Amino acid sequence: MNIADIATSEYTEIDAQERLGKVKSIFERENPKGIVVTRDGEYAGVISERDLVRSRVADDAKAEVLVRSAPRVDRTEDVREVARVLVEGGTQIAPVYEGEKRWGIVSVDGILDAVLDNLDALDVSQIQTDDVVTIGEKEHVGKVINRLRENGISRLPVVDDDGRLVGVVTTHDIVEFAVRDTERQGRGDRRGDLERMLDLPVYDLMTSPVLTTTPGESVRDAVARMLDNDVAGLVVTPEADDGEIAGVLTKTDVLRALTYTEKQQMDVQITNVALLDDISRGAVVESVTEVADKYRDMQVHHAHVRFHEHKERLRGTPLIRCQIRLRTNRGQVAGSGEGYGAEHGFHVALDKLERNVLELKGIIADEEYEAQLLSKLGEL
Repeated sequence: MNIADIATSEYTEIDAQERLGKVKSIFERENPKGIVVTRDGEYAGVISERDLVRSRVADDAKAEVLVRSAPRVDRTEDVREVARVLVEGGTQIAPVYEGEKRWGIVSVDGILDAVLDNLDALDVSQIQTDDVVTIGEKEHVGKVINRLRENGISRLPVVDDDGRLVGVVTTHDIVEFAVRDTERQGRGDRRGDLERMLDLPVYDLMTSPVLTTTPGESVRDAVARMLDNDVAGLVVTPEADDGEIAGVLTKTDVLRALTYTEKQQMDVQITNVALLDDISRGAVVESVTEVADKYRDMQVHHAHVRFHEHKERLRGTPLIRCQIRLRTNRGQVAGSGEGYGAEHGFHVALDKLERNVLELKGIIADEEYEAQLLSKLGEL
């Protein structure tokens, strides 16, 4: 299936010199999945609500400071490839071209709606995220923003003092509150408003009751609920819903599942793939897979490779920081490093990852040996 019938020519576009204050207003008023940014009429990138919440930039700054790269796709591109582009770019939309002409955009919602009937074969438990980041209902909004930024996520389940689910707070909730609060205050002096907002308790912004799903529900039904309610994710709770949190299912989780192939190749997500100027995506995937394969007992569920460009340069080549994180049946293992150019930074991080994998292997081997020894002593 290609995206010829999934893409849309209706989208929101702004110039890179537009004020961020206007960008926030657009998100609050029109609730787009993302905004296309142009510079002198040429495509420059996209901005999402998550970008706004992560930033510490004032409303009078220019939109270009938050622009992120989202590779353009062709209208005849395969839907699996487009899903991969959206996951790796960390965006909800990507520009669609017909030849050299920008035709429109493709969105996560558009793809999921088109493939909805094909998702009936999957259960939520097969693709949900088990490691859930939460926030206490009495914590302040400032801590919510920091936690969203640090973990690169857009929603947080809210729990009470007993760890039971009582609500959910999202980047959209924060942007919506910030814009409405500003409009309510008028054009007068609003110094201190930001501090007042950051000091608000989470329960003032959270949504309750929470839309949920269960591990045994079909992904089709779960996604249909997301689309019907215009939310980006659901909290996974056990069949006997007693406030316990079993995981989270997001549209990104579902989109990532669409990129799986019958070859059982390890799922590797790359953030800021546009920085790969001197190394190919295939080389990155192959290298990470080789390291993971060195330890047969470690089943890698998902690998995430993140690139970040620093301002420092050496003979025109930027300093690149790379972080590689593997989510496995033995827990998480990671490696990070820096180098001039993506290839250098990646291999420094890969070397560190390999050392950590071997160290994990040694620790587990020691634990297994100790368990065997104790068992034999018990027999004696």
